[in-house]
Amino acid sequence: MDMFSFPTDRHGIVLRSRAVAAGVSDSELSQAVARGHLVRLTRGAFAVAVARKPREHHRLAAIAVAAVSTGAILSHQSAATVLGLEMLRPDLERVHLTVALGSGAHRTATRHEHEAELGPDDVVVRDGIRTTSLERTAVDVACTSSGGSPGALVVFDSALRLGADRGAMEAMLLGARRGVGPARRALRDADARAENPGESWGRAQMISAGLPVDDLQHEFHDENGELIARTDFAWGDVLVGEFDGMVKYQKHLRPGETPFEAMRREKEREDALRRMGIMVIRWTWDDLVTGRVVIMVRDWLDRLGVIAA
Repeated sequence: MDMFSFPTDRHGIVLRSRAVAAGVSDSELSQAVARGHLVRLTRGAFAVAVARKPREHHRLAAIAVAAVSTGAILSHQSAATVLGLEMLRPDLERVHLTVALGSGAHRTATRHEHEAELGPDDVVVRDGIRTTSLERTAVDVACTSSGGSPGALVVFDSALRLGADRGAMEAMLLGARRGVGPARRALRDADARAENPGESWGRAQMISAGLPVDDLQHEFHDENGELIARTDFAWGDVLVGEFDGMVKYQKHLRPGETPFEAMRREKEREDALRRMGIMVIRWTWDDLVTGRVVIMVRDWLDRLGVIAA
């Protein structure tokens, strides 16, 4: 059987039950997996084998697990992949679900169940799949993030960008639970203006180091009022900080524009800021990993007299 002729559902998942009903045998499904035409998502669910990023593969696996699970609701990192929440280096080895209190949560190599009491407002339906709500998912991810406060800030920034209710998340963090301290601190600093995990992580590092984070997505205009640039970070009219990532360039491509052309446009924008007497510094994901961002920002804030060394 041709690898693209397997019956798929609305998500592109090949469910064994539907395949068998369409005349596909278990042997044919096994052969398709062995030949690399299908990948197994969970027991009884497959996907056509194409190049996918880990997050997308996990999203499909999570949807597949939810489709064959009775009573369980996608939650934590798995719900985040369905809801579109950004995360900082999430562990996507297991599909996370929340089950009712007292039902007996289980944990395997591919599945992690959490016992919790979920109210009506804690559950939503997205793409036909029941998941925890945007607010509940963000709180669960923040409290269990291996990235601590930075990981919590990334997911809270993302949740606010998507329209989450800050007050609802604050209420969810009133009780005692593991990881609630870093999550509370992160929510206090969360800002919907941060546009991607790189910006959020950089801001988390600056906050931890006691550096001022004056303005996000600040707009600079020329003497005629024309917009010159909107920057990730700005300290007065003397220093601008930018997270520099290819994903960012690709996200803001104009129609018909290549990533290289977008980078050239960014260079022209930076030159315009420099002509206004504004210093521009940039950092990459590697700079965030190695902790160079704080050193760079502190050095320039000191040189420009924004802070004392």
